[in-house]
Amino acid sequence: MCEIRTLIGHILSPIPAMLKKSLLFACLLLLSIPSFSQQVKALVGGTLIDGFGGTPIRNSVIIVEGERIKAIGQVGSLAIPAGAEIISTEGMSVLPGLWDMHVHLMLNGHSDYTHWDSTYIDVFESVIMPSSAHQLLMAGVTSARDLGAPLEASINVKKRIQNGEIPGPTIYVSGPFIQKAPYPNTEAFRWGVNGAADARAKVKKLIDAGVDVIKLIDQDQMTLEEAKAVVDEAHKYGKMVVGHSHRPDEIRIGLQIGVDNFEHTGLSSAPEYPEDIMKAMKERAAKMNLGPIFWTPTVEGLFNYEFVRDNPEKLDDTSWHLGLPDSIVRDIRASLRFPGRMSYFQLTPVRKPTLARKFAQLKESGVVMLIGTDSGIPMKFHSQSTWNELDVWVNQFGMDPLLTIKAATYWPAVAMKVDKDYGTITEGKYADIIAVKGDVLRYINLLQDVDLVMKHGKKVK
Repeated sequence: MCEIRTLIGHILSPIPAMLKKSLLFACLLLLSIPSFSQQVKALVGGTLIDGFGGTPIRNSVIIVEGERIKAIGQVGSLAIPAGAEIISTEGMSVLPGLWDMHVHLMLNGHSDYTHWDSTYIDVFESVIMPSSAHQLLMAGVTSARDLGAPLEASINVKKRIQNGEIPGPTIYVSGPFIQKAPYPNTEAFRWGVNGAADARAKVKKLIDAGVDVIKLIDQDQMTLEEAKAVVDEAHKYGKMVVGHSHRPDEIRIGLQIGVDNFEHTGLSSAPEYPEDIMKAMKERAAKMNLGPIFWTPTVEGLFNYEFVRDNPEKLDDTSWHLGLPDSIVRDIRASLRFPGRMSYFQLTPVRKPTLARKFAQLKESGVVMLIGTDSGIPMKFHSQSTWNELDVWVNQFGMDPLLTIKAATYWPAVAMKVDKDYGTITEGKYADIIAVKGDVLRYINLLQDVDLVMKHGKKVK
């Protein structure tokens, strides 16, 4: 600016002082005003899937002003402001930025948790979690819920993204798990409780630090008073409780104490959910005054494992390298050298056939299902998992593509109580928008290669 001021001064030097002063002021004023084209963008020509589940809008026009959506219409009926930056979406599906409701930023697909935690915990905050966040964003995930990591690292990474210091989705964090007792050497991200008072104190400490949700696991190993204290304390401060739900008793107790959002479909080979649980879920879903009960099945990993086992070249996709030093990439690759031998997935051939039935039961029960992946666990990369989950819902379980997209956009925003600002392409909401060439309603797997990503009105891909 100083150089420009000097240049203008030289240009105006022959002009009388008073006039020169006025012209100089006018020039500097113009320079201080951001150009219109930087403030207003128009996405023109694509098929808009707005997230509500209704009929898509062909030849759509979306006007973005600053961080938010100004207007929505169609070519020929909505005027594009003069000077706006035009972004062609012709031939593309345009939809809200995706949500992934179950990620682990502190993990990056390594097969050995013990090795990973002991080797890299000191760089979770500086390297691992920023890398995971960036990978998610480039995959079209503009909002994500991180369910389990050291508290300080979780809060700091969330704030750095909010402040624009590092790229990533809008992050909602739980910090450490709350459970009866932490597993050995996991105390940094798993907090045990000893009595109801201690449970309340631990939850309060997390909330005071700035977490968005409380993650509860192994609630069937707590006393009922301890488990109830976790939920009651979280609800007192308006925070939802996300409940690990692999075992039937975890679900039973979760329903009894008021868990808001259940995760997973079980680690066992049980063919279906027991009748009493189905009855309890239906009864809870019928209590409209309590709002929806949410469920995040996280099913794609079982399909992903067998695919990668049989097609190990899938690991050559370098999208999961983003932000990671070569040494860590090599370490991850080495741990996945024999994907078919991984103990973590050996029950998969027995579990996988049960998923269709359990998924159907969840639909029948009246719960609202959400897209989430557990990304970061062995062989599940942040750059790939979210679209895989959508693909499995549609192509393996026959879920309607529009409703599947709704489970990755609208419903997560409702669950997190931020639907006034996020979740759909609507006037006034943040411009979190993605676009991909082709028709995602016919070929949902096109989402594996998103062409455009916009977060808060800024094009980041």
